Amino acid sequence: MRVRTTLVGATALLLAGALAAPAVAATGGRPEGGHTATRKAVEALVAAGVPGVTATAEDSHGTWSTTAGVGDLGTGRPRSTADRYRVGSITKTFVATVLLQLEAEGRLSLDDTVEKWLPGVVHGHGHDGRHITVRQLLNHTSGIYNYTEDAGFDRAYFTEDGFRRHRYDTLAPRELVAVAMRHRPDFAPGTFWHYSNTNYVVAGMVIEKVTGHAYATEITRRIIGPLHLRATSLPGTTVTVPHPSSRSYSKFTDPKGPVYDVTALNPSLASAAGEMISNSADLDRFYGALLGGKILPSHQLKEMKTTVEIKDSSYPGRYGLGLMETPLSCGVQVWGHDGGIHGSVSMAITTEDGRHSLALNSNGDWAGDGRAVAEGEFC
Repeated sequence: MRVRTTLVGATALLLAGALAAPAVAATGGRPEGGHTATRKAVEALVAAGVPGVTATAEDSHGTWSTTAGVGDLGTGRPRSTADRYRVGSITKTFVATVLLQLEAEGRLSLDDTVEKWLPGVVHGHGHDGRHITVRQLLNHTSGIYNYTEDAGFDRAYFTEDGFRRHRYDTLAPRELVAVAMRHRPDFAPGTFWHYSNTNYVVAGMVIEKVTGHAYATEITRRIIGPLHLRATSLPGTTVTVPHPSSRSYSKFTDPKGPVYDVTALNPSLASAAGEMISNSADLDRFYGALLGGKILPSHQLKEMKTTVEIKDSSYPGRYGLGLMETPLSCGVQVWGHDGGIHGSVSMAITTEDGRHSLALNSNGDWAGDGRAVAEGEFC
């Protein structure tokens, strides 16, 4: 979940050199030399200031994992290759997958209007759900204002003082949408592209209206269960991260300021836009199965991979339906998503055939760029 532009992309700072010592584990994969560049890029993230990183790659040679840095700044405990972590906006791919499954079952059309399923929900200050389709929610061309860009929401949840007061708040999806409805739309539906977490909060509400079940229930039944993603969960209002896991850290608005432990929080502030918890092995399995054609019929997978231009310099690729297409310097195209939420920055990508996947997480939200790790693994 790109909850706040500066939350994920702040200036890197160096922490103590002692944090950079790596711990590496290989399991049935290529010789260590086959991932040397990946491992060095992971270590570089820690050298740039992230407390710790965990990463797992899976390909035809097997599974390979590495860690660098620490999972707990207080005790010096290292990160684990099995760590569970908040995945933020990677949640969006799961939500989009469920909606595409529902389309395949004939229970909705991606060209249905939001108003058809959620009468009166997307309405106000120029927003009109009668002219916004489910497809436009999923590819961020709806024009719906991004609630996490609201100044009041930002102060309440993405500043140190606000977070201390509100970290355990429970927020209903309709409350999050209501924040967005206080603003004008960013543009007329279908005329531009802008990343909006509100789109996926609404998408989660559509799933509930169509199925009669919460989006978390449908994701669990349709994806987590069949793929045996044992480390993956939708916590709802649970404020803790299941073990094994590391602590999560933030510097909020000041990349040169103190480090705060933000591990415990109520993820309802992210809802269907970014509440999930997983680990790197589960994310590899999910994206490999998805792009490998094991979750969606071919028509729906083709729709998911039908992309639009991203009008944002911070996104190097194109955006489909809950799925990003990113070109690497060597010509390889990878598909997946990234995600950021307090103290946690993640990336999960795979090749177009789903046969080579990589997932990683940093437990500090103020430094580092996972693209270098992707370049190391795939190029």
